[in-house]
Amino acid sequence: MSQMPRQAALPKCPSCAEPVEPGDLFCGACGYDLSVVPAPPQDHPTLPMTGAAAPGNGTERPAPWPADPAPAPEADPPGPGAGGTPPHGQEPEDERSAGSGVRFDRPAEPDEYPLQAPDPRLAAPAAAARLCVACRTGRVDDDGYCENCGHAQPRERDHLERETGPVAAVSDRGLRHHRNEDAFAVGHTTLPDGTPAALAIVCDGVSSATRPDAASLAASRAAGDTLLAALPRGTHPQAAMHEAIVAAAHAVNALADEPATAREHAPHQNAPACTIVGAVVTSGLLVVGWVGDSRVYWVPTDRTAPPARLTEDDSWAAQMVAAGLMSEAEAYADERAHAITGWLGADAYELEPHTACFRPDRPGAVVVCTDGLWNYAETAQEMSEVVPPDAATRPLHGARVLVGHALDGGGHDNVTVAVLPFPAPPQGAGSA
Repeated sequence: MSQMPRQAALPKCPSCAEPVEPGDLFCGACGYDLSVVPAPPQDHPTLPMTGAAAPGNGTERPAPWPADPAPAPEADPPGPGAGGTPPHGQEPEDERSAGSGVRFDRPAEPDEYPLQAPDPRLAAPAAAARLCVACRTGRVDDDGYCENCGHAQPRERDHLERETGPVAAVSDRGLRHHRNEDAFAVGHTTLPDGTPAALAIVCDGVSSATRPDAASLAASRAAGDTLLAALPRGTHPQAAMHEAIVAAAHAVNALADEPATAREHAPHQNAPACTIVGAVVTSGLLVVGWVGDSRVYWVPTDRTAPPARLTEDDSWAAQMVAAGLMSEAEAYADERAHAITGWLGADAYELEPHTACFRPDRPGAVVVCTDGLWNYAETAQEMSEVVPPDAATRPLHGARVLVGHALDGGGHDNVTVAVLPFPAPPQGAGSA
């Protein structure tokens, strides 16, 4: 970078002593505000203490102890390069600095340098506002909604996918809901005898409750962690599933623990709630557990064998069918069909975890899902028709296909699907 030639009378920055151009408002080196002119400090020059030769005329002379120099004229700014007559015993700067490069007229260095207050005119520009993904013109507020069209912006939970070992799950917000109130947990471990085990938990938040998304997330995490801890200890998978549902219930109940003053200010709010369904597969055992209306389906790889639904809904429609008051088609066509009679939450009437144990005689795929999927494939036969033939060996692909089927059908609800192969493959044998 080129530099301008240094001028003897060029003004200096009072802060860093760098040259400044006439008319500059700020120092180009340190940003000092040149419009504020501080009072010139007392000049305390550094004096030579030895009899070294001054390189100006080539002669040697002792360095005397001079009298205190007169203060610099008011017109000259303090610091190096100040104009005026040099102090007694010193030679002009241009003669002494020609060869030595040592400056003798600098003021004493302070122990601390005060920082200049930031100039509001130099404040950094504000971060660019987020634009709505729908209308592309409105600004997105702090709550994640467009101020122009009101469209909810994508959130982290709007679409989630996870594959771990032989099991995979996909969750999607759907096409009608403003947020995803489903949650899942998947994992795999080994039993004490070294045989593999895979698990999946799917939870559906109750939309009429407060914070259903928090309820489903807390329940799925608690249940998944409980299974991963209990199975390696040798707990029977069916007993472990029962423990997992109870742990999930406690986690959801804890969300309702809030100060009484908070409930007084929001009396219309009720306790967070969700449903839960889960499956554990081992080398020869399939265990399911549930509370609510999320389901587990069994789809054999050999499609000539019959598929099966392995859970019974805790819902108004299921009660009508069980009591013989309505046929299944009539009950599920009623507008009250999806009113659940069992859920996890502090205001649940009674916690009754359902568990069941099966021993399939052939390989297949286990589908764990919310009603966001089975609304579009209700019967076991309908579900088997939309499950890909290679779902047991490609669980993530299978879960994606099933979520796509629900979205293509209308996507009226959040949809979450987990796919597990049966029997559980050995450790390290993931999806193809």
